[in-house]
Amino acid sequence: MPLFQKLTPVLLVDSIPPCLPFWTERLGFAQVAEVPGPDGLPQFVILVGDGIEVMYQTWAAVAEESPSAAAGPRGHSIALFLEVSNLDRIDSALAGIARVAERHTTFYGMEELTVREPGGALVTYAMKVAGGS
Repeated sequence: MPLFQKLTPVLLVDSIPPCLPFWTERLGFAQVAEVPGPDGLPQFVILVGDGIEVMYQTWAAVAEESPSAAAGPRGHSIALFLEVSNLDRIDSALAGIARVAERHTTFYGMEELTVREPGGALVTYAMKVAGGS
């Protein structure tokens, strides 16, 4: 049995609700778990789509669990790289969202486009180009 079983990004944000439609409405992810905070708004959620899992947690929840973890830098130093089977569908689903990198073909044989999800993290969607490595 392999030592590592799964890697799931947890995106830390000030507020989760503005981030949900990006994944659920545009990309078809399902919200499978939610932990409400004291204000009734979610402080933690799990989103799942086609075997990919993304979690969100609020900075307030992190501070409650571990004040020292919340005291660190809050920059966006994460970028998600998702390989997809149909970049045209992703491109259509993300219509109207500003592109950080327009659709292009890379030297390593992928066609990609990059956006910033509402929480601030970069998300690159990539598809192998026919005949690419």
